[in-house]
Amino acid sequence: MHVSNLLATKGHEVTTISQSQSVNEALALLKERGIGALVVTGTKPPLVGIFSERDVVRALATRGAAALEERVSDLMSPDVTTCDESTLITDLMTIMTDQRIRHVPVVENGVLAGMVSIGDVVKARLEELEHEKKDLLDYVSAR
Repeated sequence: MHVSNLLATKGHEVTTISQSQSVNEALALLKERGIGALVVTGTKPPLVGIFSERDVVRALATRGAAALEERVSDLMSPDVTTCDESTLITDLMTIMTDQRIRHVPVVENGVLAGMVSIGDVVKARLEELEHEKKDLLDYVSAR
């Protein structure tokens, strides 16, 4: 299974925020959408960073409540791991595990094409395993 299969089911919608917006605005957007990360846009397409709940927790731990008044660009992670639609889900699982990341933007031909979370990957893998189980049971019972 490839990322394209996952996006065909999940959809290609990506919630973005400008690097110049405030952390408070970003948190409101995360809450409103019920998501854990935003793709950060700026002068360099298709993205300049990723802003996650983890970034906020780390900033609060080091700078306190003052971090909430800062700009997204001050807290975001600028080095973003991306994938494309041809990436295998099993390869993406390895990347996410090795790099200890939970969200990976999908970039196809220089354009933001989606966002994959660890929850999406786990769900897709469980569905794949369930399908394999069914196929094996069908094969065994046909003998």
